[in-house]
Amino acid sequence: MIKQLGGLSSRLSSPVFQIRQLAGDSSSIPPNSYHHRIAAKKKIEVRLTVRAHSTSPEAVSSCSRMVKAIRVHETGGPEVLKWEDIEVGEPKEGEIKVRNQAIGLNFIDVQFRRGSYKAVALPFTPGMEAAGVVTAIGPGLTGRKVGDIVAYAGHPMGAYAEEQILTANKVVPVPPSIDSITAACVLLKGMTAHMLVRSCFKVEPGHTVLVHAAAGGVGSLVCQWANALGATVIGTVSTKEKAAQAREDGCHHTILYKEENFVSRVNEITSGKGVDVVYDSVGKDTFQGSLECLKVRGYMVCLGQASGAPDPVPLPALGAKSLFLTRPTLFHYIATRDDLLECAGEVFANVLSGVLRPRVNHTFPLSQAAQAHAILESRQTSGSVVLIPDNKD
Repeated sequence: MIKQLGGLSSRLSSPVFQIRQLAGDSSSIPPNSYHHRIAAKKKIEVRLTVRAHSTSPEAVSSCSRMVKAIRVHETGGPEVLKWEDIEVGEPKEGEIKVRNQAIGLNFIDVQFRRGSYKAVALPFTPGMEAAGVVTAIGPGLTGRKVGDIVAYAGHPMGAYAEEQILTANKVVPVPPSIDSITAACVLLKGMTAHMLVRSCFKVEPGHTVLVHAAAGGVGSLVCQWANALGATVIGTVSTKEKAAQAREDGCHHTILYKEENFVSRVNEITSGKGVDVVYDSVGKDTFQGSLECLKVRGYMVCLGQASGAPDPVPLPALGAKSLFLTRPTLFHYIATRDDLLECAGEVFANVLSGVLRPRVNHTFPLSQAAQAHAILESRQTSGSVVLIPDNKD
């Protein structure tokens, strides 16, 4: 897998990725190493150039207009997702208007729809990730132009719409060789994977990691990235079909959690030593078992709660093995423009090199978002789910 990193240096020197050394001398780093091509966090700045996209004059409106969007007036099941008309105005200072071409579906969207996470107000338009074309820019804004292809992940919520207004410094340009569907499915999940393997616990050769929901959108990228970094990867999945996909994504060992006790299997695989880190997006159903899988001074990284919030943990329970417990939020790791560009740049670089291979196994028209939510909640999906605006060219 590490061999797939070959050729990344030439890609990073392309017009899409301009690498500028900020400090120190990297001449002592082996020229074919992972860190030479991706570069150490403190030694590079990834600057992404913007790709232009031809846009018909009709696409650029000089006044407010009505577009279609998914709206939530009350929290609940998928049936609360309503297909409605909303008004989209013109961008103000520091803002841009984007016509979405592809929208990433993430489990956080389900949590907001259910009410597990609280939206600022009702009604709201869900969605935290999309890619599209800039159709208007706010007064005085420089560095952006109509026709730019951009993507965003995070706040403000509202991606389930044909068009939306965004703060310009929250979007990132999309490299020319990455299409909008790929950008929309990989940016949020890829930056989450970056946070997990590069910041929360820095994965290195020799580490053993356990990834729950290994065939899911985030899980598959974590497996790919951890494998490329030289770790032994163990993944839990629900079906044999998902196990096969997880192995394609770099899992050395897969566990069918419906048929096997994952704690016993991890102990067997590691000869009783346990794993260095657990990446757990499941929550209540796996939390206690995940703690049992950790070696002394292991890291428990909770990144979601698909099965519900875990029960409270008494601190002495962590002290028995000097365990570390963290519940990270991606947006704290990309709070500044520099952090956002660096993180997104590394994600896109790894997509271009083949280290990250996002798999879009399911697409739905935006108007059918309720159906997409239903299959995601029932764990019938693998890889990523993308919503396509009904009016997409």
